[in-house]
Amino acid sequence: MSTVETIELRPGYNISRVIRGGWQLSGGHGPVDKKAAVSDMKTFLDSGINTIDCADIYTGVEEIIGSFIEKLRKECGHHTASRLKVHTKLVPDLARLEDIKPSEVEDIVDRSLIRLKVQQLDLVQFFWWDMSIGIATEMLGILKECQLKGKIRNLGVTNWDSDQISHFTEAGFNLISTQVQFSILDRRPLNGLTDWSRHENIHLLCYGTLAGGFLEEKWLGKPDPGYSFANRSLIKYRLIIDEFGSWDLFQELLRLLKKIGEIHKVSLSSVAIRWVLEQPQVAATIVGARYASHLSKTLEVFKFKLTSSDKASIAMLLNKSSGPMGPVYGLEGDRSSRHGRIMKYNLNSMPREAILKSGSRG
Repeated sequence: MSTVETIELRPGYNISRVIRGGWQLSGGHGPVDKKAAVSDMKTFLDSGINTIDCADIYTGVEEIIGSFIEKLRKECGHHTASRLKVHTKLVPDLARLEDIKPSEVEDIVDRSLIRLKVQQLDLVQFFWWDMSIGIATEMLGILKECQLKGKIRNLGVTNWDSDQISHFTEAGFNLISTQVQFSILDRRPLNGLTDWSRHENIHLLCYGTLAGGFLEEKWLGKPDPGYSFANRSLIKYRLIIDEFGSWDLFQELLRLLKKIGEIHKVSLSSVAIRWVLEQPQVAATIVGARYASHLSKTLEVFKFKLTSSDKASIAMLLNKSSGPMGPVYGLEGDRSSRHGRIMKYNLNSMPREAILKSGSRG
């Protein structure tokens, strides 16, 4: 079995360079076998993938991970359970940005602690839908207070470029990471964010590295499917292919990745992930996985590195691409655009409900 690469984000805080994504376990992606999902998390941990990504707004996902942590403690002990790193997010509703109270922000933190069945959150990644509404820096300050109370170990942000993140770094926040969309199809972080992040000692945690599954062999040689899909994830990344170029150019990319993969005896998906891992300031890629059935394929990414010839061939093809252009999350952040219109902006209602039910706060 391949040795899973790890990286130290801050002294004493190490994560695997492939993070198991949790979005696919949420309610919006169809029925989930929770028992199988919990069981398979142990398989990932045993393989060396010790980090899971989730969010307060991924319906049901924090609870599934919490069930796994509780099971792990009972069956393997607290030491084994402590090997697991869980990265969550805090995303207040767009409708509440103007009037959300500091106590409600802490309620969201406490709700995540309850759902995950932990005393401390390893990493909370903060996002604020519209920086022109409310006071985002003040609300991140509440998370810093939670950090001082011991409820949070590390702070990060998500879905911003350097212009937005600098509001927080200049205010003195110690941010260890920024989670951004980054793939061989979507290279917007290279438009300045990677260089700025290196200077600020902020690591990139990258999602969308397989473009919702489009960067897989099953799409090689297939005709353009249009935009009729069962979930928003596929629509989201189909739109990114449009920004990248034509469907024909996308097929040309798949053929190249397939060719490189055959040389290294790995899948084209592994080549796509490896390309992101070898970009500057990238700490890890987040790979969506409901179950462990494709784990061996996921681990392929640690069997090889891209050669200078591989990189040159990829760069030559990417020079034909027309985009996406602009800053990280610029397209998605425009709520009137076709990228922004498919987003859901209000999924964090009534965080205090879980707190009151648990009786953990007054």
